Amino acid sequence: MPSSFVHLHVHTQYSILDGAAFIPQLFIKATADKQPALAITDHGNMFGVKEFINTAKNYPEVKPIVGCEVYVAPEGRLLRKNKEDATTCHLVLLAKDHLGYQNLIKLVSQAYIDGFYYKPRIDHELLEKYHEGLIAMSACLAGELPRLILADKLTEASQLISWYKQLFGEDYYIELQRHKTKLDIEKAKTCYVLQQKIEPHLITLAHEHNVKLVASNDVHYVNAEDAPAHDRLICVATNDDVADDNRKIRYTGEEYLKSSEEMSALFSDIPEALATTLEISEKITPYSLDRDPILPHFPIPDSFSDSNAYLRHLTFLGAERLYGEITPELRERIDFELNTISEMGFPDYFLIVSDFIRASREMDVWVGPGRGSAAGSVVSYCLGITLADPIRYGLLFERFLNKERKSLPDIDIDFADDGRWKVLQYVENKYGKDHVSHVITFGTMAARSAIKDVARVQRLPLAEAERLARLIPDRLPEKDGRPQKVNIENSLKYVPGLQEALNSEDPLLSSTLEYARKLEGSVRNTGVHACAIIIGPETLTDHIPLSTGKDKDTGEDILVSQYEGSLIEQVGMLKMDFLGLKTLSILKTAVENIKANHNIDIDINDIPLTDGPTYELFSRGDTVGVFQFESDGMRKWLRELKPTCLEDLIAMTALYRPGPMEYIPDFIDRKHGRKTITYDLPQMEKFLKETYGITVYQEQVMLLSQELAGFSGFEADQLRSAMGKKKRNEMEELRIEFLERGSKRGIDEAILKKIWVDWTAFAQYAFNKSHATCYSILSYQTGYLKANYPAEFMAAVLSRNRDNIEEVSKFMAECKRMELNVLGPDVNESMHDFTVNKAGDIRFGMAGIKGVGYGAVENIIRAREQDGSFKDVYDFAERINFNTCNRKALESLVYAGAFDSMKEVKRHQFFLPCNKDGVFLDSLMRYGIMIQEEKTRDVSSLFGEGTESLVPPERPAPPHMTLEVTEDFLKKEKEMVGIYLSSHPLDRFSFEMKHFTSHSLQEIAEILEKAQSEENFPSREVRLGGLVTNVTSALSKNSGRPWGTFTVEDYTSTRKFTLFGKEFEQFLPYMRQGEALLMRCSLQERFSYKKKNGSVQDKGPKEKEVRILGISLLANAKETLNAMTVYLDVEQINASFRKELVNTLASNPGKITVHFVLKDKGNKMAVKLFSRSHRIDLTPELLGWIQKNNLEFIVE
Repeated sequence: MPSSFVHLHVHTQYSILDGAAFIPQLFIKATADKQPALAITDHGNMFGVKEFINTAKNYPEVKPIVGCEVYVAPEGRLLRKNKEDATTCHLVLLAKDHLGYQNLIKLVSQAYIDGFYYKPRIDHELLEKYHEGLIAMSACLAGELPRLILADKLTEASQLISWYKQLFGEDYYIELQRHKTKLDIEKAKTCYVLQQKIEPHLITLAHEHNVKLVASNDVHYVNAEDAPAHDRLICVATNDDVADDNRKIRYTGEEYLKSSEEMSALFSDIPEALATTLEISEKITPYSLDRDPILPHFPIPDSFSDSNAYLRHLTFLGAERLYGEITPELRERIDFELNTISEMGFPDYFLIVSDFIRASREMDVWVGPGRGSAAGSVVSYCLGITLADPIRYGLLFERFLNKERKSLPDIDIDFADDGRWKVLQYVENKYGKDHVSHVITFGTMAARSAIKDVARVQRLPLAEAERLARLIPDRLPEKDGRPQKVNIENSLKYVPGLQEALNSEDPLLSSTLEYARKLEGSVRNTGVHACAIIIGPETLTDHIPLSTGKDKDTGEDILVSQYEGSLIEQVGMLKMDFLGLKTLSILKTAVENIKANHNIDIDINDIPLTDGPTYELFSRGDTVGVFQFESDGMRKWLRELKPTCLEDLIAMTALYRPGPMEYIPDFIDRKHGRKTITYDLPQMEKFLKETYGITVYQEQVMLLSQELAGFSGFEADQLRSAMGKKKRNEMEELRIEFLERGSKRGIDEAILKKIWVDWTAFAQYAFNKSHATCYSILSYQTGYLKANYPAEFMAAVLSRNRDNIEEVSKFMAECKRMELNVLGPDVNESMHDFTVNKAGDIRFGMAGIKGVGYGAVENIIRAREQDGSFKDVYDFAERINFNTCNRKALESLVYAGAFDSMKEVKRHQFFLPCNKDGVFLDSLMRYGIMIQEEKTRDVSSLFGEGTESLVPPERPAPPHMTLEVTEDFLKKEKEMVGIYLSSHPLDRFSFEMKHFTSHSLQEIAEILEKAQSEENFPSREVRLGGLVTNVTSALSKNSGRPWGTFTVEDYTSTRKFTLFGKEFEQFLPYMRQGEALLMRCSLQERFSYKKKNGSVQDKGPKEKEVRILGISLLANAKETLNAMTVYLDVEQINASFRKELVNTLASNPGKITVHFVLKDKGNKMAVKLFSRSHRIDLTPELLGWIQKNNLEFIVE
């Protein structure tokens, strides 16, 4: 009997939501068991193959075998009429050599490209075409052969074996599996029963056809104890309850990587089936998937000898256009770059990028000024790839391309996000659709999602699942100077609440965390990388496996690599990032708004970089909506910095990050002369002057190393890389070199040592100036438009964020601060998006209204353009096309307030009964249709086809009924446009919200977020106000006791509260939709769970919560008032004011005591008095008088 065994049927985690075996763990176990080889055979894909091969390099004792358990469609892969399970059978394919690997790529790719139907499928036709170099095994119970036997089709089974043997010869094997379960579950037992049923037939047929038997275990996880976690993974995939024994899919608990000893015992009666596994592994010839870059070839004119010559020609054409005179220094820089590009073999790369960027601009797709280190290349600048002049800004080519650093160029390009798809189509059309693909991404179970997934299938209460998930921190403390990965394992060390849950006496709670820990990191789904694109010189399936996906912009089918981005370049593929940047779309829209309103053409790349109003805007910190400079922290520093040039913005872009942020105060003090600017050496000034003597950029370190020690450009880049990545050995070599060469230039060694120490301290934080420069130009451009064309800019910002309600609310608030009116939608003025009207007000776009499609908006706009504005609702009905602007669209327009400017009909009147036609809106539509039909008849009569004209239909009169409650219409308005536009339901409680609440919901969320990592968090009482917007109630599955949730919304945000037990009973009367509440709450640490041993862990930060202490109605808040204090300046008190004050107090009698604080600013004195003769009530009249006179007051 063989002493060893090879697993040839192995599903890793890339058999998505079916396999739970992590590749490194498989190799660790195979190595420990001295198994000589290991295969990967995921379902229908090769997603994990490159990771598998890479991991195998760390385990040289185990030979990696690349394979796939493909889906075969017996009736042909193009057939799509039968059910999924009737048209797919399994087949295991293993690649013997590189030719087999290439054919496996072809098969698996084609399965997606034209065989996908529920699953990626191949067929016999494809197998005949691409079978060379492959080994085939008959697979599990779902294989073609086992299914025929189970159906008692033994003749067809025999014919099938003959077909496979003729095709694969000695490389076709019949597979045996024995999964005898220990579980007392019928569905789990069925598998072994069926395996035993077909096994005699498989053995007989194998002998009849002289085909060897091979033993396998259908591996889906690594160890036997992983079975319960895998079971939960299957439930996540099928959305089943773990406790349901009758669910469709049940594994046996035997699908783990068994040891050679276990497999030998299992197949002791058929030792030859064990030996076959070793025979198959011996057939495998090792091969590498890594290769040098395979670059596409750019077509060049016949007049040029090669792509180098053409690149040189285009570069110098661009240089003449941009620089005018080509100085010797400029020519030397260009020649140096071109020679480096030529030596590294990348001229086609630059030509390709230059070409599609040129095409983008011709298609009116806006392109960014550049990003990343590519902006350091003068060649890129001359070709139009980047728009920042490397000479002017001191950017370095070696930061981008270094002969000593063998890697592909990395030119990432920003395109306006609404035009990116046009560029991709251009590239596909130019190079061929099969030469271009997108890049796959794998969505994995992160810590929080793993907890929620396991909790769901285990039926842990939702509130408890969310609480557990919230315990996972956003960040963990650094370890050995490096950030730690945020996962459950690491979080357990720092979050006592998680430890308490893991050790909880509640088995449901503790097992949820335990199984989530095992499943965390499992691949949950695939996606398409937002920006990465592969371009190849030949059909991509000659090199990599492909799958398919849908383009999110066009909805068309696209090719997608099966290897993720980090592995693509290892197999020689050229990957480029085509990024969609919303800021470019905002700039484009703003420029279009300016043209429409002011008839001014703005070339955003040719605006003056010295505009005073722009720098004033940055200096005020008025940068909400300005690219990169929006955060509160950045705005605070801008107000202190008061930038006066683009270089200041570039520096802030580089400095405003964790680490270098501590240098910002010093940078500001030096700029404003509060600190002396000093240099260790005079020759350092020319490189550090723009940053006031502080080293901010990696390029500064590079330039200084060249200046002080004579480093070459490539050596300087090596220094930058070593410092940034903390390569200790390399840094030590460079330090010695720096000191020796600097000393030879006459520089004091002590000074050189100090400079080196400063560099090593800051280099890990130093930023890429090329990237900072390009993005600061974009920031300046957005700031320029906001400063000089505020309404047009903010309209563009709102348009490009209209699908994100939180962002729209934020920018609406900014418009209010800027004193820009944002008007609701209007059928007479609105376009698709936000626009600016002739009065300078921003008008809401109709495309932002829910239920109003593009066609309806286009119809309304076209009608306006043809015959002018609509005079009234009747004119609207007479002219609009009801096929595109249907009732649903009209209803949405009404609710959104789009007819409010037509004063004769109020919103509520559209929905009041009218005649026999239903509501007025229906009567109006019927009237419009009749008018349009009458016009059609009149036109027809001109040609002798019509009848005598009828009397025009009578206009329906709008019903008249006073509407007492407007909240319903406000809710509808918010439902249609996402926010309250005309008013807010809380507006009638504006006094109470201002004077009785201590914090907004958004402020509470920010406090809690900052406090999550705090230990010994002091509890504090807060007062919150808002509307109840959603209410749920349920019974606990375990205890049967009621519990519930309700959501509260204020002007800033929403928050969900969950109540149990007595709190639920106490506050249930207030849990009514639409109720305005005033809540007294405590911000505090959550109570801890008891561990199994009865102790409570009290070390480390605990979870923070908002606990409700009391609730009252916001409408009754004024009844609790005792006193009101009004602040008066003595200068404003005269006889007339005194008389008006007394009359106002007398006209509003009540129970509230009135105090006055008289302030004498000249003598810096104040005295507090109270009225003995007047007690008041806070009526709207009184509050209106106070507001009219701009008086300050407080209430108690």
